[in-house]
Amino acid sequence: MRVFLLLFLIFPVLELFVFVRVSASIGFFPALLLIIAGSALGVLVIRVAGLATALRARESLQRGELPAQDMFQGLMLAMAGGLLLIPGFISDVLGLVCLLPVTRRLLARKLGERAEAQAMRQRAFRDDPLNPQPGQSPQRPNVIEGEYKRRDS
Repeated sequence: MRVFLLLFLIFPVLELFVFVRVSASIGFFPALLLIIAGSALGVLVIRVAGLATALRARESLQRGELPAQDMFQGLMLAMAGGLLLIPGFISDVLGLVCLLPVTRRLLARKLGERAEAQAMRQRAFRDDPLNPQPGQSPQRPNVIEGEYKRRDS
């Protein structure tokens, strides 16, 4: 938790430092125009990515497939657009990295492996007698049958 707070406090200072350094190199107004252009690109990416993701997910659902990959791609594009929308050069570079298809595929693969490992860990501790592990026979759960009467006073 403290790491996020520290990052939340340091990130704007780093963005300001980089802006001052870039504006000292190329001038204030060109640096400001780059920041504005990055924000405009972020808005465009968010609008286009949202519509494209919705259309791809709809097509996947019509084919009877689960649109998890399409939704993740859309999430990455939306995150890239959000990072581009934030004024600053560091966030713009991170947003442009998220826009690259290679980066999106790499991150999707890593997160997929991590989710699969998490699911396997959760399954390892699950005791389900109706769905046994391979090599085990299914067991019926212990059920005690009986009758009862309700007595109201």
